Amino acid sequence: MLCVPNSSPLANRLGFEVPVTSSDEVTEKMEKEENINHGDDVLDIENEGSFDGNGEEIGRYWSQFSERNMTYEEPLLVKRINTTSQIAIVGSNLCPIESLDYEIFDSETFNQDWRSRKKVQIFQYVLLKWVFALLIGLGTGLVGLFNNVAVENIAGFKLLLTTNLMSKHRYFEAFLVYAGLNMSLAAAAAALCAFIAPSAAGSGIPEVKAYLNGIDAHSILAPSTLFVKIVGSIFGVSAGFVVGKEGPMVHTGACIASILGQGGSRKYGLSWSWLRYFKNDRDRRDMITCGAAAGVAAAFRSPVGGVLFALEEAASWWRSALLWRSFFTTAVVAIVLRGGIQFCSTGKCGLFGEGGLILYDVSSAKVTYNGGDILAVIVLATIAGILGSIYNFLVDKVVRSYSIINEKGPFFKIGLAITVSLLTSCCYYFLPWIANCLPCPTEGALTCPSIDESGEYKIFQCPPGYYNDLASLFLNTNDDAIRNLFSPKINKEFHISSLFIFFAAVYFLGIITYGIAVPSGLFIPVILAGAAYGRVISRLFEPITKLDRGLFSLLGAASFLGGTMRMTVSICVILLELTNDLLLLPLVMLALLISKSVADIFNKGVYDQILKIKGLPYLEAHAEPYMRNIATRDVVSGPLMSFSGIETVGNILHVLNTTGHNGFPVIDEPPFTDSRELCGLVLRSYLLVLLKAKNFTRERVFANASILENISVLDFGKAGSGKGVKLEDLDIKEEDLDMYVDLHPITNTSPYTVVETMSLAKAAIIFRQQGLRHMCVVPKSQERPPIVGILTRHDFMPEHVLGLYPDIKHRKWH
Repeated sequence: MLCVPNSSPLANRLGFEVPVTSSDEVTEKMEKEENINHGDDVLDIENEGSFDGNGEEIGRYWSQFSERNMTYEEPLLVKRINTTSQIAIVGSNLCPIESLDYEIFDSETFNQDWRSRKKVQIFQYVLLKWVFALLIGLGTGLVGLFNNVAVENIAGFKLLLTTNLMSKHRYFEAFLVYAGLNMSLAAAAAALCAFIAPSAAGSGIPEVKAYLNGIDAHSILAPSTLFVKIVGSIFGVSAGFVVGKEGPMVHTGACIASILGQGGSRKYGLSWSWLRYFKNDRDRRDMITCGAAAGVAAAFRSPVGGVLFALEEAASWWRSALLWRSFFTTAVVAIVLRGGIQFCSTGKCGLFGEGGLILYDVSSAKVTYNGGDILAVIVLATIAGILGSIYNFLVDKVVRSYSIINEKGPFFKIGLAITVSLLTSCCYYFLPWIANCLPCPTEGALTCPSIDESGEYKIFQCPPGYYNDLASLFLNTNDDAIRNLFSPKINKEFHISSLFIFFAAVYFLGIITYGIAVPSGLFIPVILAGAAYGRVISRLFEPITKLDRGLFSLLGAASFLGGTMRMTVSICVILLELTNDLLLLPLVMLALLISKSVADIFNKGVYDQILKIKGLPYLEAHAEPYMRNIATRDVVSGPLMSFSGIETVGNILHVLNTTGHNGFPVIDEPPFTDSRELCGLVLRSYLLVLLKAKNFTRERVFANASILENISVLDFGKAGSGKGVKLEDLDIKEEDLDMYVDLHPITNTSPYTVVETMSLAKAAIIFRQQGLRHMCVVPKSQERPPIVGILTRHDFMPEHVLGLYPDIKHRKWH
């Protein structure tokens, strides 16, 4: 059971009472008699003598066990309570979180399994990695194609219906239809998130980024989340929200990869032996990294940008082999999308046309520039950096406020989404009425006024021969509006007042839209606001620059992305692949570097802020400076629960029943060794599998090979979307409590250990780079007990460290 202390930063931050949460139920009791931390989870110590009616027996074992472990409390340990929250907001609900373990488990059982593998099995393992990469690319590409076709058809039907009513001067009916369809689609998207998969709400990129950092939250990559992410994203974008489907596509690709990387499913009979190799966090992490890259590639038709996005923003751990596989995955996505475009160009995709899959043409612009152009770009990027930091600040406030509303229940989530949809519909429909009708340009091949649903020249309420420039931006899909702003064919067709109104509306609507319970991406709102901003700047600097206004629009979008998301390399490549023009590279690089540098002065990137808001314990690539002045022994929490190499069943049961620890030190003691020594680390899930197999002995002896024959390595594999062995699944009789079980075969005999005097900063870097879940702290002196404590992710969190030493951040060290 996971227990949240009253001092939880998440509870204080959001201002509401945090419920006690477990993966199966949400209980209402907030406080326990005693909360003791073992690093990975907050423990619940109550009802010590209770397990299947054997309370007295286990109580007796507990008293003996406590006396043995008491030697590790003092003076090496100080009793502390870890105040870092053990739950986080996933989507819009509170969920328990645990850490993933990317460490290679070095135990006798696993080593024997690896030695017994034949060459053909190793070949199968390597081949399956590439096959899964192919399947991830195919699946993500097809989903991306389906999303675009669906959005183009639904949004196109809505806009055509509205335009037809307006052409008959039935303006009020047109608004009712437009707003009614938008609110219906918004309600449907919110209902899916509220009732089926709350974790599908939002962008999903922070959750994927957290998973790849080693954080496992409930249902963030479940099949239900995938379904709601796809359908909800289609409804949300079609509803006219200032959101994009690009962020959710990253989450979608990660979900597809996670489902394929489950290593089979016993529930559905997919338990072939060759799938068992993927029942671990390492391989699953690699697949999800490929899925995130495929999501960006599917969203932007940017295969190289997708790989760089996964490298720069999503993944916390990288290697050359992963680079090859992710590149192969995105290449498959690009091929699938190209085939889809060719198929849909024949008119077999309904209203889907060139607008469905983004490709912005600015190649006709002549990219030659002088000192005045460089000055204009510097000013543009500097202001964009400031606006980007303000955008992040306001998004932070809005998400915190919406969390209080969303916490009240599903119907409040739906009501909030409908309210924002109505506000967006009113802005999109009524703001064009304040714009003046402009005469159609006499030059150019474009039809004016436009007669299709995604035209550049919307007639709106204007007489024949005139168009409404603001309606051409508002009454379009977001992709078509960006295309109009980027287009070099449209030079002076947008009045500067219309551009400013559109920029202000999109800027603030994007802020208030993020945080509602619908799948919503931030890429398109930021690109849309940046493109309009770039057009405004181009008009202001018209006397000193000759750069094309479509190019300025692109530079504005790039600088806004740098100011909000703080990515550089991946954004640069994505924009170049979108626009298909390498001549833009120097200016785009300059805009990104300046805007990111300016914005970093004020706050962090938007995804980092959302990670913090949601309470996800993300480990940064660098440690906080004050951690250099703290030793690892100063933050370990106690008391430490350990097992003997050969332990009684009663002791193991009681510790599992009364704690939430996921890792336990195994100590070898005389007569099996000359003195106490650290044998290794055993996981909770492995203990449950071992107890379920009931490989017990009446004597305290090492297990022989025959005893372990009825246990397969497959049994110790990481459970997928289903559930692994739980304490309630055990059938332990009273006579079994006095029997012994040998833990050596399932003990990781080479866990990562650090000396107690190592600085916390150095330990944090090792912990993150190796993708660990547990790190053992050993004493400096050999005369002392073999282990001081265990460090886990929460011990490195600034909230925990500053909770122990509130003044250390401001203390001056000499």
